[in-house]
Amino acid sequence: MTEPRIAVILPCYNEEAAIAEVVRDFRAALPQATVYVFDNNSADRTIACARAAGAVVRNEARQGKGHVVRRMFADVEADIYVLADGDGTYESADAPAMVARLRQEKLDMVVGSRLTTYDGEAFRRGHRFGNDLLTGFLGMCFGRTFTDILSGYRVFSRRFVKSFPALSRGFEIETELSVHALELRMPIAEAVTAYKARPAGSASKLRTYRDGWRILMMILNLFKRERPLAFFSIIAGALALAALVLAYPVVVTYVETGLVPRFPTAILATGLMILACLSLTSGFVLDIVTHGRREMKRLAYLAIPPVGPRPPRDEAPGLPRHPAGRGVTARQARFVVIPEN
Repeated sequence: MTEPRIAVILPCYNEEAAIAEVVRDFRAALPQATVYVFDNNSADRTIACARAAGAVVRNEARQGKGHVVRRMFADVEADIYVLADGDGTYESADAPAMVARLRQEKLDMVVGSRLTTYDGEAFRRGHRFGNDLLTGFLGMCFGRTFTDILSGYRVFSRRFVKSFPALSRGFEIETELSVHALELRMPIAEAVTAYKARPAGSASKLRTYRDGWRILMMILNLFKRERPLAFFSIIAGALALAALVLAYPVVVTYVETGLVPRFPTAILATGLMILACLSLTSGFVLDIVTHGRREMKRLAYLAIPPVGPRPPRDEAPGLPRHPAGRGVTARQARFVVIPEN
């Protein structure tokens, strides 16, 4: 059994003040790992500082953390991936324990929860409240959630990374990571990690209201995409309720007098009820499509071996043993007949 390959992947944009120390700390915490820094059009000395500290530096020209994470997941080959930020806010000393937990419990993702141990100035004003609000909303939409969906400190298995579509462009990538794990019902866990304030000279790239709105829209979009029946049923219920409210006085008048004096109201109520039925039908159709798409994603996920000891190359897992004691390959298994005792 060989030790798994570990890659520390750090997305960076103008992190000259912190990146060198972050790289050195992760190299000290995980000496067997390779540290990758993916620069996202930095205008300072981020690249030079990262190289001087011993990191492998690569570039992503499209601006946005989502684009960088997509490139990192596509280009870096490893068995275990440690994702963190290059701003020095995450404690590298927590990484070995998170990696060990991923291996021991055969998990696909361990999320570093920042909400227990953090410096007083680590969260900008309103960020803790916004984090709790978005986390709660995600739980309402998907029924289960994490305590800190916006944490950028995560450890992944290879099968998670290589089965993740990564469609986001910016800071909403953490939300997409969380929903991907929840929808495929992957084995996941959270670990308490320290969260520190940025070092002097480092500025946050997160824009509170703009990025918060984009994260909220991402949750709604993922809810529509992953739970179409629930999404369109809510719309259908609202339309049907409005139609019934409008139709009630028209129906009462018709029962009492046999006349329909308010044709526009009757037509509007009828149209709303037709739209409600169409919305519900769309939900049923899209739910079937989503179910098939989820099955394909699950099969792609299962096609990648989990973290752990692997069988020898000339043997296939789950196949019988040759009577002489030799391993049976996948091709030979079609022709070998095991005699009964």
